[in-house]
Amino acid sequence: MLLLRCLLPLLLLLLLPLDSRPQKLPTRDEELFQMQIRDKAFFHDSSVIPDGAEISSYLFRDTPKRYFFVVEEDNTPLAVTVTPCDAPLEWKLSVQELPEEASGEGSGDPEPLEQQKQQITNEEGTELFSYKGNDVEYFVSSSSPSGLYQLDLLSTEKDTHFKVYATTTPESDQPYPELPYDPRIDVTSLGRTTVTLAWKPSPTASLLRQPIQYCIVINKEHNFKSLCAVEAKLSSDDAFMMAPKPGLDFSPFDFAHFGFPADNNSGKERGFLKSSKFGRQTSPKPRVDLHRVCIGNKNIFTVSDLKPDTQYYFDMFAVNTNTNMSTAYVGTFARTKEEAKQKTVELKDGKVTDVFIKRKGAKFLRFAPVSSHQKVTFSIHSCLDAVQIQVRRDGKLLLSQSVEGVRQFQLRGKAKAKYLIRLKGSKKGASMLKILATSRPNKQSFPSLPEDTRIKAFDKLRTCSSVTVAWLGTQERNKFCIYKREVDDNYNEEQKKREQNQCLGPDTRKKSEKVLCKYFHSQNIQKAVTTETIRGLQPGKSYLLDVYVIGHGGHSVKYQSKLVKTRKFC
Repeated sequence: MLLLRCLLPLLLLLLLPLDSRPQKLPTRDEELFQMQIRDKAFFHDSSVIPDGAEISSYLFRDTPKRYFFVVEEDNTPLAVTVTPCDAPLEWKLSVQELPEEASGEGSGDPEPLEQQKQQITNEEGTELFSYKGNDVEYFVSSSSPSGLYQLDLLSTEKDTHFKVYATTTPESDQPYPELPYDPRIDVTSLGRTTVTLAWKPSPTASLLRQPIQYCIVINKEHNFKSLCAVEAKLSSDDAFMMAPKPGLDFSPFDFAHFGFPADNNSGKERGFLKSSKFGRQTSPKPRVDLHRVCIGNKNIFTVSDLKPDTQYYFDMFAVNTNTNMSTAYVGTFARTKEEAKQKTVELKDGKVTDVFIKRKGAKFLRFAPVSSHQKVTFSIHSCLDAVQIQVRRDGKLLLSQSVEGVRQFQLRGKAKAKYLIRLKGSKKGASMLKILATSRPNKQSFPSLPEDTRIKAFDKLRTCSSVTVAWLGTQERNKFCIYKREVDDNYNEEQKKREQNQCLGPDTRKKSEKVLCKYFHSQNIQKAVTTETIRGLQPGKSYLLDVYVIGHGGHSVKYQSKLVKTRKFC
């Protein structure tokens, strides 16, 4: 049986004077030993490996560490597992024979602990196994000799964490989840922003009915060989994310930050973390694009909100929730699909083109005048929210502006030049617009608009059957048409906002809603104001009023709608 016990009594027995009377090694106090195993603090920073419990520790670079345990009986099963975390390890397992008899009465004052450690360390045993690398490596023997076992570890790259587990009952313990016969992760579906993964369940869950949950790790650098390595990469304040609700797959980047996007505190200084040993200091690590989520016991999962045309590495860990010990599946990687290539729309000289842009989307247009030209004019009519326009001539940026309503831009021309127009939509919702490009200076399809396109209603002129309104014009002579529509009393600003598509012209209205059309302009811009009284209304009713200005090319622009209400009693 493996006596993974307190080092001090063992060393005392081994180092007693040899001229003393022979005495057998005492057996351990099982009750005391079990109490010590349950007391995690007993093994903290100790040189003793307990039987059947995983310990975590830390190595400073180029500073070796040695652990001990004792096997008292021959032909004892033995399993030792060493898990490197964030750096490769060099480790070896060796054994020294235990004397069948030792001399001395076993009484008297013990030697100082440090002196005993030094004496035992100087004795070399028989090497059983050695390894160098960052894999989770095992030493397993169905029949081990009795003796004092030594586990020596060294990190030559950097300071690092590691874990060690040893047991004399490997068949019955099985603290690590077992992998299926095919431990690979399969990529079953691949999109521009999503990857669907599937894997075979652990026999520990399907056959032994032990509680197993699966934890997925996603990053853009490399695969990980242990969950310990993942934890070393993540900052200490990152906890496991909660499993998604049933029926919902993971959306990271629901990650506070995939890929992925960082949180608001990621740039803040975390200060220095002081080590309790040798007064060393470690500066905080920068955040990495590495994310993990535990998803319960399902074995198919879709990761979403990834970046297009980006390679990601996926690792899966089966975690025994009773022991909190894990086993890594064989990781995989996949590159998300490229964004669909944008089609470039060709603009014809002097012709209006309708453009629809998805929320946060973009559209590319190309304009190539067929003849030499001195100037190029771009007229934009944004139907809803503001859109961003960029114009490049032969790769050189000429214009970058936000456009709301109707805007016109005139640029200097160049022989045989080609113009690339990029239109970026609103973050609020889909965008619609009309655009006209021309190399002919007098060609203008959209009517000119005043800076203020509101309709003003005069409250004192309201009656039970009429309302009086006014709006601004320009110096250009245009046709104005006014329309009315009765609405419910609970009609609100939100509903009005949804109907603010300025590109919808009078042709979309019912004939019964038309009030009148008239031409109007003024050379004095300060006096370019017109009023109109709308009659034949019902008492106490609400109406939505719209004014359309129609240009020479027949294209119209709608002013901002106005909600009015007639008096109920007169």
